[in-house]
Amino acid sequence: YGKSYNCDRIGMVALYHETSEVITGDLPTPIKYFNPEIKNAFKDLEKGAEDKLLNTLPESLRDVYQELVRPSQEEYTIMKYADKISAYIKCVEELKAGNKEFAKAEKTIKKEIENFNSEEVNYFMKNFFPSFKKTLDELEL
Repeated sequence: YGKSYNCDRIGMVALYHETSEVITGDLPTPIKYFNPEIKNAFKDLEKGAEDKLLNTLPESLRDVYQELVRPSQEEYTIMKYADKISAYIKCVEELKAGNKEFAKAEKTIKKEIENFNSEEVNYFMKNFFPSFKKTLDELEL
């Protein structure tokens, strides 16, 4: 694609991207995005929680961790793609196990992924995702 990513850094961004939930808790997605006012209020709450957590660190470490909890737009976008794919894989695995509670979420997340319009996501979904639908017996080792 003519692009180059720092995968180690994006992996670290992914690791720290929900640290604010230590303080805020994890709100279900439909509530977080119920309307623009709630979405914006929750983003403000997350930022406040991030600030609070960063301020617990020694000053010499704050800049390093701030870059991880507030990544560049490109890093954030790639991380969100991976996060959404991970949620989709979870839904598929639950459905494979007979848990129909994930049927609606699976459809919703699949549509979101299709709408990303990302070469990277499309490549992953075409070349790697199909193996997640297979049983252990179907996987060729």
